[in-house]
Amino acid sequence: MTSSTVTSPRPDRPPRPNLAFRRLRGKRSPAEFAAAVRRAAREIGERVSCDARYIGRVEAGEIRCPNYAYERVFLHMFPGRTLTDLGFAPRSSVRGRRARADEEATGAHADRAPGTASETRRAREPYDTPDTQYPHHPHDTHHPYDLHDPHDTHDDNEESDVLRRAFMMSGATVAAASLGPLALAHDAVAAGRPPRRAGAGHAGALEEAVRRIRLLDDRHGADGLYRRAAAPLRTAYALLDAGATRQATADRLYAGAGELAISVGWLAHDSGRFDDARSHYAEALATSRMTGDPALEAHAFCNMAFLARDAGRPREAVRAAQAAQRAARSLGSARLLSLLALREAGGWAGLADRVGCEQALTRAQALFGQGPSDADPEWMTFYGEAELEGLEAQCWSTLGDWPRAARHARRAAALQDPHFTRNLALYSAELADDLARGGRPDEAAGAGMRVLDLLGEVQSSRIHTMLAGTARVLLPHRRASGVSAFLDRHASLPRTA
Repeated sequence: MTSSTVTSPRPDRPPRPNLAFRRLRGKRSPAEFAAAVRRAAREIGERVSCDARYIGRVEAGEIRCPNYAYERVFLHMFPGRTLTDLGFAPRSSVRGRRARADEEATGAHADRAPGTASETRRAREPYDTPDTQYPHHPHDTHHPYDLHDPHDTHDDNEESDVLRRAFMMSGATVAAASLGPLALAHDAVAAGRPPRRAGAGHAGALEEAVRRIRLLDDRHGADGLYRRAAAPLRTAYALLDAGATRQATADRLYAGAGELAISVGWLAHDSGRFDDARSHYAEALATSRMTGDPALEAHAFCNMAFLARDAGRPREAVRAAQAAQRAARSLGSARLLSLLALREAGGWAGLADRVGCEQALTRAQALFGQGPSDADPEWMTFYGEAELEGLEAQCWSTLGDWPRAARHARRAAALQDPHFTRNLALYSAELADDLARGGRPDEAAGAGMRVLDLLGEVQSSRIHTMLAGTARVLLPHRRASGVSAFLDRHASLPRTA
């Protein structure tokens, strides 16, 4: 494909701050306001990965117009106002014009594949959240996250002016794997060529890829995502080898690559590929040590503790969780320390140390009670009261206290946001197993049926394995109310490879 000879326009001044949006935030911190945005999204059935950094980018004027999901959320939060009232630019002013101008200059129509967007940097990126309720017009080239760093003067015309090609396949799993601004670098790696030096756009795309993978895992489970998610991870490490245009960009790339390695490791972990997961987590830990990043180190150790527990290495789980807590002490996040205490509790439970487990659980609950803060890592958005209850249920289940485990699992399922289908299925599966082992087969069958209802949307080997164990426990109780129907329906499930 012929490269564009047109130099993409560079902004001649920094973006203009969005003062109207800042006034609407009022006295709330960016993290508090981001939490309010996420709550408002849930009220109208939307899901946005809003955090303090996103709010900061809006207020700094870096996001001139939000994507359609955020638009609906903001207009729900501030009824009677328009996007212009909120300080955003009209959508028509930030989409299409530069794309069409570049397209005319390069004659991009001639060799464009059917269904692909025009080959300009303003084309809508594939990792943008698909708007299924209000579909985009096929020529809508608005990009909700302008990833270009206006102060990055590296000559990356080929990487910037040419569309970062997406995999043009359907389905949620492919949405997670779409490389967005990493696509050209991915093509270079696949062809055995070194990718060009990375700019701020690549770092931003890498960070967004991590968010998309986490979101899709929350909704659909890991099994269908793992194979696809490995491609952007390989590309991320190739970009690290190629070097970055600025030190700040290099720091973002290292942090992003480490977080992506953890996300891909989690997909391997949740789909039963423990050796692969261990390798990815170790890669993230090595990255954190090379760059002196305590937040990434704490995250890597956190997941290593979880993996060790699941792999039957409880003493390693305790030690990894304790190492994570040492790394996290300087970060100022009580919620993070709470989660790490739960990881430690899981290890103590595996060692059948009830006292050690109870002490860690008490510490986790006290830290959780301190509430959220601006220092909470972005990846911890899953950790709320439902997850706290669910992890405590797992501890009591490991210790063989089935009634207590069932109480916590029931609370977890009741508290879980129904949009996060994977976790709802997980907590319900935990409840079914605890009830079955606690001698309540009829209730266990009812909970198991609710899990089966969710499996059309969720692909998780972990959940399938839990259900299989529950079915084995219930086999002697086939005559109990509802058990036979559950066992027959479970037996009819297609066998996973």
